[in-house]
Order: sequence, then structure tokens, then C-alpha cells
Amino acid sequence: MVQKLDYLKESPSQTAGPYVHIGLAPRAAGFDIYARELGHDITGPNAKGERITVSGIVTDGTGAPVKDVLIEVWQANAAGVYPGAGEVEPGFRGWGRVVPDFETGEWTFDTVKPGPVMGRDGRMMAPHINLWLVARGINTGLNTRLYFGDEEAANATDPVLDLIEPAHRRQTLIASVDGSGYRLDICLQGDNETVFLDV
Repeated sequence: MVQKLDYLKESPSQTAGPYVHIGLAPRAAGFDIYARELGHDITGPNAKGERITVSGIVTDGTGAPVKDVLIEVWQANAAGVYPGAGEVEPGFRGWGRVVPDFETGEWTFDTVKPGPVMGRDGRMMAPHINLWLVARGINTGLNTRLYFGDEEAANATDPVLDLIEPAHRRQTLIASVDGSGYRLDICLQGDNETVFLDV
């Protein structure tokens, strides 16, 4: 006998927290339960290109660090190729999971600087890294991008950056050169809110 379920109401939406690390990045929460944690290695040992470190902090509307955020990283390799879209180096995943330090809220990851990628409209996109954030209080993951501050010419013609008005808000997506790496602080709301993309 088949039971009709059309009388059931939709359940309320849920957020990813407060235990997002336990389920998605258990080692960061102190649970060493996997021989190799999913999403820990973005590039693998054979990736070509410039090795870089990317760091930052995620803050809420009051400026306080969000320490339980999980950031998924998606990127192309140094030749501008995503895994699955063409040939990449053995071991290059182009994907990873990053969580902040529980004390400071600082997050960091090592990768290779991606190359320019051809967009769907046939226009070249500037080198960038796609970021997806989940945390307590966020019902749907937030999508944003990290562009590189030393890629001024490519950034000036990037089709996604071109869509952002007013122009000064584009800066919320551009990582500054920070020693031997790059830094991008992400603000979830307020006057300096990072641009989030509807994808």
C-alpha cells in the first residue's frame, strides 16, 4: 500500500552549524578518524606552477571572527584547467576544505596559483579561486571568489568583476599580496560586506 505524503508540510531550513567541523573536517575538530581526510590536499605533489599560501579571516557583521566556518576551495591548475574539464597533473584535485584556527579565526591553505580560465561566454577570466562558505546561521552556502591583487591587467577585463557595481565593491574579492602569499579577509555583512555570487 502506497501512503500519500502530500499532507506533510515542508520542514524548516537548517544551518550548517554549530558542529560543521565534526562532520566535514573532523581532524580540525580533534577527531583523527580517517587515514587521509577528504579535502585536505588541493594540488597534490605533482602540480606545476607557483606555490602560494592564501590566508584570511571571516568576520560577522560586528567584526568578530567566525571561528566555525568551513570554506571549500575550487580552482583550476596553473594552466587554467579544472579537473574533469581537461588533463591535469596526477593528484591535482583542484578542491579542498579549509577551517580556521579555533583560537584566532585565521584560515590558511597552500596551493598553486591558478591560470586564467575561459568563461562560458568565450571571454577569458582572470586567475581566481572559487570559495564556498558554510557556518552556523547560514542557511545556504555563500559563494564568492578570490582574485589576485598582482593580476591588475587580467582583473580589469574579468567578466565577473565587470558585473559588480559600484566598482569599489570589487575590491572585496581581490586578495592583497602578503609576504610570499596572498590575504583575503571575508566579511559576511555590514559596510565592508564581501560580494557573494548567485550561482
